Amino acid sequence: MAVNLQKAEFVLSAVSPKNFIQDGRPQVAFAGRSNVGKSSVINRLLNRKNFARVGAAPGKTVHVNYFNIDGAFYLVDLPGYGYAKVSKGERDRWGRLMEDYFARPDLLTLGVMIVDARHRPSADDCTMFQWFRETGCPLIIVANKLDKLKKSEIEGNLQCIQETLGLGGEDILIPFSAEKGTGREELLSAIFAGIEK
Repeated sequence: MAVNLQKAEFVLSAVSPKNFIQDGRPQVAFAGRSNVGKSSVINRLLNRKNFARVGAAPGKTVHVNYFNIDGAFYLVDLPGYGYAKVSKGERDRWGRLMEDYFARPDLLTLGVMIVDARHRPSADDCTMFQWFRETGCPLIIVANKLDKLKKSEIEGNLQCIQETLGLGGEDILIPFSAEKGTGREELLSAIFAGIEK
C-alpha cells in the first residue's frame, strides 16, 4: 500500500457521536493512558514533530480527533484515560464518548493500544483491551518508552504485558520508542496489513 504519510491533515474533533465520521474509509484508532506518550507515538509514526499535540500536562486529547492520512485512511486519536487531573464530570463525558465510539464496530477497522513498556498494564489498560476485543477488530499493542528500559529488562517486561493482557500467539505486540524510532517500521507494516484485510 503506497501511502504518503506526509500528506496528513487534521479533519475534525468529534465531541459527540453525531460528529463521528462515517464515509467508509478505514479508521485506525489509537488509545492509551493519558501519560503513555500517545501523541509522541503518532508524531513518530508520521515523522512530524508536533502533528498530534504533545501536552506537558497529560489529558490533552479530550475529543475523538480525526486525521486524514493521504486520503487512504483515518488515524483516530481517542481521549487518553486514567491519569489526567480533570473533573469527574469531564472524565465521565470522555468515557461516554469512548463507549459510543466502541459501540459502533462498523466504524473501527484496526485498534492500536499503547501501553508503557516499563510497567504492568493498569486496570484501565485491561478495560480498554477488552473494549477493543469486543469490537472484533484486529488490535496492535504498542509497548512505548522502550528507551527507558535497560536491555536486560526488556524481555521480562514484554512477557509481563503479554500475561497481564492475556495475549495469544496471534496477537501483535510491538516494542516501541517514540524517542528513538524503534519499532516504527514494524508498526507501520502492521497498520497497513490491518487496513488492507
